[in-house]
Amino acid sequence: MKRFTCGDVIPGCDAAFTAADEDGIFAQAVPHGATAHGIDEVTPELAAAVRAHIHTV
Repeated sequence: MKRFTCGDVIPGCDAAFTAADEDGIFAQAVPHGATAHGIDEVTPELAAAVRAHIHTV
């Protein structure tokens, strides 16, 4: 299982996502970023920051 905590990239956000793999994390985190943070495009830099903070649990 993989886990990503949004606050690792966007300070102050307490949302966390757990999924079987990285694709599952992105499937949850991308809509969250759009609705909670107004992020309408996942840039390569943002994707890299998210990947850097995905941990195996």
